[in-house]
Amino acid sequence: MVNSTTPIPPGAFKAETHWYPKALNATIHPMVSFFMNLDRERIVTRYCHLNPLVDPDGLREVLAYQCKYFLWGGADLINATTAQGRRRMVIIENNSCPSGQKSMPLLDDHQEEGSYRLLIERTFRPFVDNRRSQRDGRLAVIYDKNPMEASGYAATIADVFQEEVLYVSDYYGAEERKLKVEDEWLYALHNGEWVRLRAAFRYLTQRPWTRLPLNSKTRILNPIVTCLAGGRNKMVAAKAYDFYNGEIRKYGLKIHTPETIWDVSRNEVPLWVAKLGGQAVVKVPYSNAGQGVYTITNQSELDAFMAEPIDYERFIVQSLIGNYGWSSTGGDGKFFHVGTIPDKKGRTFVSDVRLMVSSTAQGIRPLACYSRRAEQALSDELDAGADSWAMLGTNLSEKLGTNQWTSDTNRLLLMDRRDFNKLGIGLDDLIEAYIQTVLSTIAIDKMATQLFNAKGKFSLRLFSSLNNDPVLLSEILV
Repeated sequence: MVNSTTPIPPGAFKAETHWYPKALNATIHPMVSFFMNLDRERIVTRYCHLNPLVDPDGLREVLAYQCKYFLWGGADLINATTAQGRRRMVIIENNSCPSGQKSMPLLDDHQEEGSYRLLIERTFRPFVDNRRSQRDGRLAVIYDKNPMEASGYAATIADVFQEEVLYVSDYYGAEERKLKVEDEWLYALHNGEWVRLRAAFRYLTQRPWTRLPLNSKTRILNPIVTCLAGGRNKMVAAKAYDFYNGEIRKYGLKIHTPETIWDVSRNEVPLWVAKLGGQAVVKVPYSNAGQGVYTITNQSELDAFMAEPIDYERFIVQSLIGNYGWSSTGGDGKFFHVGTIPDKKGRTFVSDVRLMVSSTAQGIRPLACYSRRAEQALSDELDAGADSWAMLGTNLSEKLGTNQWTSDTNRLLLMDRRDFNKLGIGLDDLIEAYIQTVLSTIAIDKMATQLFNAKGKFSLRLFSSLNNDPVLLSEILV
């Protein structure tokens, strides 16, 4: 695809362009609206009532945390349980360029820009205005995927700042770029001239570290370090969660993830799959949008993974959460999907929850929420030739070709009056999902902070010790 630069003036926002049709006129579910408007103290009181071993002051400190780098994220969580009924919202990943605005019904019918505007006003504007001595230069939105939301952010930024915004595509592998870096400033090509950018809102998802620098005078939200520290790097994310769990153990808090083995070479994968009972999930740590994730439940799925041509050399292996009869047994026991409420045919589907948050002056606050279900119903038993991904994979993105994507919106579940009831979750589950999202966001932000030395430069030596993958290291634009 060809890269381009398009100017977006104030007043260009059109709701029908930036929401899925099914979400455009949806009515938010009252419980979700209530949750989105809960204040911090009520959340702390409720959570500590149900989890009496949690330190209320510690939880208050966590929820009031202000991120330095990872200012905007979106976690994917699954609602899991054990045979004894021990429910848990489990973090699958946290994304540094999360989608979700186009699937979120309006919280306020009188605010047509919805949570697009909340993110720009609460987080992006303070981030840009924080550097008052450097106000010269243009504002831009840089994207390589999800133009429905990326253009919504561009139009909203134009309205909030009351100035024209450059809407710049920057596809991975494109022959010609409309961006360049000079003296650590980012420049965009516009009307035949290179113009300096004072700030950019980034929606780059495909190996963004190959195109944008780790150190930049241009304010970039989110900066590239957030991707490497866990926002697009499942390997380092797993380590960040582990480190932060050690820090918050004193508060009685923990990030709940599947059991994870990191730094696994391809030849070691069958050994770890066997250790987990023959059921596991293998992930290419740096992929996204459902790409590079392999659910292994039988020998043919394992053989298919081993034969897959993959650029990178290191993988992570996680315990598989499926149905009770075919889930991995980890150190915390066997967790399986709660799934949706059975439909009229008695079918239960795997579903997840995407919760988007941003860092504000009042701490990390929720922005948007939606859910997705798998293509096929969850089976009690697996046949020898069963396609486990069809029963477990919830991502809506479908890759058509190089830099070309579509979405299977038939599996989208909104937080509206109709779809929410199918999910089988309640207010306490939403609170738990929010706290897990906040914890994982802080863990990645703390990891990003550690990756810079005392002089403010990215420490490639430290990063390579955490993620020693030669192919990835060769890609990073330092």
